[in-house]
Amino acid sequence: MSAGEDKADVEKVLAGDIPAFEGIVRRWQGPLVNLAYRFCQDRGRAEEMAQEAFLRAYRALGQWRRDAAFSTWLFALATNLYCSELRRIPVATVALEDVAEPRDSRPVDGGLEDQDRDRAVRRALLALPPKYREALILFYFHDMDIPAAAQSLALPVGTVKARLSRGRDILRRKLAKVLSAPRLEVA
Repeated sequence: MSAGEDKADVEKVLAGDIPAFEGIVRRWQGPLVNLAYRFCQDRGRAEEMAQEAFLRAYRALGQWRRDAAFSTWLFALATNLYCSELRRIPVATVALEDVAEPRDSRPVDGGLEDQDRDRAVRRALLALPPKYREALILFYFHDMDIPAAAQSLALPVGTVKARLSRGRDILRRKLAKVLSAPRLEVA
């Protein structure tokens, strides 16, 4: 994705060429929907949240300061919107303790299959308090480095580091019982 294309399209839109915003949407629609999906795990809701993020970005385009990449500004705006939206209408989550253990779907060696393990991790992540979940999603699922995640969340770098550490600790404890399920004995 080209920072130059973003800057050119922003300049065109600000000069009155409204259709130039389509270039921005075309380049960033997939990433914004994916980010929203990682927050809410509902494709329809993710698309609606991304659409709202583009609407807010369009209205606030003149507020983008060129000292940061357009993508950083857009993702910060989207992350703030997604966090607000999830506080307003939370994702339906299930406590990890209430998730049924996989029955005989484990391989004979006793480990969870990759798909089951991934599903358990996603469920545990969604059950985390939002402040830890948001930091982990940006860092691990959206591949943001700590400074970019901090900027998106409007937090100091040290706070994001602490939330990542605390979030990983909580996940590790909650997942320990699921990931270390007793091994099946083969007769």
